[in-house]
Amino acid sequence: MSTSEFDLSRGLDRLNRRHLLGAGLGAAASALPLTAALAQTGELVVGAAPPITGVFAFAGVGLHQGLGDYCDWRNQAKGGVAGRKLRYVGEDSGYKMDQAMAVFKKIMGAHKPPVFYGDSTAWAKAAAKEVSQLGSTLTCSPSFSSDLADPKNVPYYFMAGPTYTAMGEILLEYINRTSRGASKPAVAVVYSDTEFGRDPIPGIKAKAQALGIPIVQEIVTKPGAVDVSAEVSKLRRAKPDYVIFHGYVLAPIPEFIKQMREAGMNTTPMGTIWSMDKTTVDAMGAAAQGWMGVMPYRYSYDTQGAPTMQVMKDYAAKARPDLKYIPIFYTSGWLVGMIFSEVMERVLKAGKPLNGPNMKAALESIDNWDTGGVTGLLASLKGHQIASGRIYAYNAETKLMEPASAWIKTA
Repeated sequence: MSTSEFDLSRGLDRLNRRHLLGAGLGAAASALPLTAALAQTGELVVGAAPPITGVFAFAGVGLHQGLGDYCDWRNQAKGGVAGRKLRYVGEDSGYKMDQAMAVFKKIMGAHKPPVFYGDSTAWAKAAAKEVSQLGSTLTCSPSFSSDLADPKNVPYYFMAGPTYTAMGEILLEYINRTSRGASKPAVAVVYSDTEFGRDPIPGIKAKAQALGIPIVQEIVTKPGAVDVSAEVSKLRRAKPDYVIFHGYVLAPIPEFIKQMREAGMNTTPMGTIWSMDKTTVDAMGAAAQGWMGVMPYRYSYDTQGAPTMQVMKDYAAKARPDLKYIPIFYTSGWLVGMIFSEVMERVLKAGKPLNGPNMKAALESIDNWDTGGVTGLLASLKGHQIASGRIYAYNAETKLMEPASAWIKTA
């Protein structure tokens, strides 16, 4: 995947100087020690290593902005958490493993944050052992890797949405619920030859078998711009009603769709979260027609009956007037901030220290939690994930992703 496909990294230029310094991205700010005077203020540091540059800058900038802006909004609107102000300290990981770990160790050493947001599945897994040994910090990242939603083996990690496996299950639930006729629709699965791509495939197969949905073709490709003509020929012979794409952001999905249409295939293409932002779908061009997929959040323009989405939209309009569209990455970062704050507030109000075991217990006590419409259903984090989502479909007239289903919760 190339950042030129989106050119969204230009969003970094819109970060105002005040917020850059507050996030620790300025050279001077990143060098400042945690002084005794600052420590006495009782601030709660939210540490982060988002990928603000590199191949995933298109997502990292929004994640960084959403999490940082939530902290600022929380301080202004609610005085922080349990009377203590939040202070966001984030430094760019560049989506490089060594850099992400260096940032993590630096911020942990200097600020000892009770919560930390990393940049990837690789980071989450690499940091898990150290985080478990420290027993002091609750973590999250953009990864929805299925094996990270594991309260026993990865006790201090959660995800602000469903696992990739759960996303696949939601897609299959939608297919099953909307199927007509005696036979179930046939499904093909196309995924990238990456850990990200392979992650949900066993779960998707198991769910399909349980629902009686036939998987008629399974195709693996490299991510990015690749020749897919041979793969499309396999799909044409298999005649699936739906093709689920996972493990990509954009390419080669548009080329698949283009060639399937040229071959006269009457099939519906579907995707998962990182292929579902409006900016990504816009970049598909004509291939976006008929595109569907699963999203765990509302889109930022969907504010009806969702007060938190309206608050987020209003704050972003005030703080970032040049940000004309709020991407799902910003929404995800904002929700992570909400969860961090809810966990810390529950621990502090119980009069307990902010350590790993207490925050884990507080996290798992979150059940039937009203996110104000960010998630369509009341949220539970008992299993360290929010296992729900909704199917959206692209509307060529409005050029928006619009709801195609009710909210679906996995078992």
